[in-house]
Amino acid sequence: MSFDDRIEELFAEYERQRSSLTELQERMREITASVTSPRREVTVTVGQNGVLTGIAFPTGAYRRMTPVELQAAILQTYAEAKEQVMDRAADIIAPLLPEGMNAARMVRGEAGADMYLPPGGPRMTSGVRRMLGLAPEQP
Repeated sequence: MSFDDRIEELFAEYERQRSSLTELQERMREITASVTSPRREVTVTVGQNGVLTGIAFPTGAYRRMTPVELQAAILQTYAEAKEQVMDRAADIIAPLLPEGMNAARMVRGEAGADMYLPPGGPRMTSGVRRMLGLAPEQP
């Protein structure tokens, strides 16, 4: 394979990955979940990353609730909708992660990629460690 052919191959792979990332970002932006409380007092809609995007009161049932009861119903319904969004996000990114990485924990901010690195971090030469400020300078 010639140098030019290899460059073209690498560029084509870059374009495929870039397109895939764009598609992933679009799918993540489109994630939404709406949950209605069991007695239909409130419906909560949540978007990407658990951002509250809507609250609706589908019936007049909320009028018979105390402020504390209504607050509890809204918060519980929001929590359920947020969990659905996080589950959907995890389902989208799970196929892209290396084996053994927990997508559900990652989207919830409970686990970072560093927890999957070997003890002491990735293997690096002492020169690279010094450049990154991870090792003392030698005299």
